[in-house]
This record gives sequence, structure tokens and C-alpha cells, in this order.
Amino acid sequence: MSAATRRARDWIEASRRVAGFTGAGISTESGIPDFRGPNGVWTRNRVVEYGEFVSSREARIEYWRQKIESWPAMRDAAPNAGHGAFVELERQGRLSAMITQNIDGLHQRAGQSPELVIELHGTMAEAVCLSCGYRIPMNDAVARVERGDPAPECDRCGGFLKPATISFGQTMPEREMMRATEAARRSEVFLAAGSSLVVHPAAYLPVIAKQAGARLILVNRTPTPLDDLADAVLREEIGTVLPELVP
Repeated sequence: MSAATRRARDWIEASRRVAGFTGAGISTESGIPDFRGPNGVWTRNRVVEYGEFVSSREARIEYWRQKIESWPAMRDAAPNAGHGAFVELERQGRLSAMITQNIDGLHQRAGQSPELVIELHGTMAEAVCLSCGYRIPMNDAVARVERGDPAPECDRCGGFLKPATISFGQTMPEREMMRATEAARRSEVFLAAGSSLVVHPAAYLPVIAKQAGARLILVNRTPTPLDDLADAVLREEIGTVLPELVP
């Protein structure tokens, strides 16, 4: 264990309010492709923004095609040791919130209490009607597309069905952002793993935590804009180093 890892572990051991924060990097270790990498979703497909989704049937068809393509890997992925480390912090009574930019539900599948998980960018587990808010399981929506309905609509009101994720141009969920901001402000340690920290407003949460007096620990393979602000920067595999941080 490195000296930096040991110091970070000591801070966590002394804390009862650790706010966890995760990005795509923790999920890539479970086999889910990221969005920005060389083989990422956005490098292989054009981005369909929210305004285009609601205004164009062709855009909705393309959006659903992309989601159908990525769904099996997300559906079948298993949590890794990094997810398990956060579950253990919760078991010890140290984890106050599990904030995630990910849409794969792996924290919950690992055993994290759903009430602790704050999904800033929504979830792929369901599709939601943009008009009435009715939700159906993603497997049901995928089945409809595969049966020849390329841009499914709500059975209740006829509104557009969309995966319950936040797209570019779509308003961030107010309740989740408020919860995440409060968790960051109240944290004693803010532990961010696998995030490039370039997507706002989520990327400002570590700054809020630091300004409120928390220790900031960053675990990421590549540099982030907040490295100079952090108390510890760990350039190691998430599934290896996160378990070492658990007292």
C-alpha cells in the first residue's frame, strides 16, 4: 500500500460521513464501455440531444437504436470490487451518500441501500413517458423495439417513451442535485472514483465538499481538472485501490 493510499485510508477511518462519488471508470472495470474513450459510445455514434429527441421521430429512432445496442452489456454486467468497497463502507456506518453519474444500477446490484444511491444522470433500468411520467422496465421497452416499434410511445397517454436517463440539453433532476449538494456539503471525506470531473454540474460537487472542509480523495487513471485541489490523488485501478481504502 502506498503512503498516499495509507493516508487516505486513515482519513476514511476517522470519518462517519464519507460521500462516495463515481463516474464511468468504475463501470468500465465491469465491462461497460465508457462514453468518451477510444471505443466509447460517443465516438462510435452521433449524440442525439434532448431537443432533437422530442422534435424528430428520426432522432428518436436513432436514439433507441443506440440504447438497444448498449443495453445487453449494461444489463448483464456484474459489480466489481470497487462497488463492493462502497457497500462495505455503508456496512461500517461510514457512508453518508453514494452519488453516481452512472446509469447502470451496479451500486444497487452490489448491495448498496437504494436510499443512499443518488443517480444524477438517471437510470437505464426503466423507460419513462415524457408526458405522464409512467415507467416501464427497460427490458419491456427493448422488446417493443425489437418487435418492430423503433420509437415506442406510452400505452397510457401516447407520449414519447425515453430511457430514464438525462440527455444533453435535458434538465438535471432537481431533487437528486439538491440531495447530492447537501451530501457533499456535509461530508467529512469526499471519495470520487472513476470520474473525469468534466461534466457539470456534477463535477462541481467535489469543490463544494472541499470548500466545506472535507478531505477530497480522487481515484482515477488519468488527470482531472481538480487534481490540484485534492488531498490525495490515486492513479490506480479502482477495483484494487478502493478495497484498500476501507478500514
